[in-house]
Amino acid sequence: MSLLHIEFSAVIDASPAEVYDILSDYRIGHPAILPKPYFTKLVVEQGGKGAGTMVEVHMDVYGTKRVLHLLISEPEPGRVLVETDPEAGVITTFTVEPFEQGNRSQVTIATDSRANPGIQGLLERLVNPMITRQIYKRELEQLGDYLRRGS
Repeated sequence: MSLLHIEFSAVIDASPAEVYDILSDYRIGHPAILPKPYFTKLVVEQGGKGAGTMVEVHMDVYGTKRVLHLLISEPEPGRVLVETDPEAGVITTFTVEPFEQGNRSQVTIATDSRANPGIQGLLERLVNPMITRQIYKRELEQLGDYLRRGS
């Protein structure tokens, strides 16, 4: 199996601390920015804030339903948040960088996943990046909107 890497970045009109606080909050903040109809359900199984949190995420992307069991880690607290589902072979990293003297933030969502072999894998490598970037673009737009509204 080959590895598929997909990422999308955007500048958010909020400080890195404000942005990271929303991303690491799996009870209120993070669920509020997940774009529908792609994310249909998020259940906190353990914790709820940052490292050690475990969540079950239900997705429906153009009729393909998927459930991920994610363990959250913070290799660089306040800057890098990682969601890992070892069984599915999916790792998603959220990186928050200061932008314009820290008044704004550059946020990157990057996912590494296993691509299947053969024709199915070829289709995944052709289609998944386009769809996933569209989802991440929407998620980052919703993050900006959520912060502008004041949560």
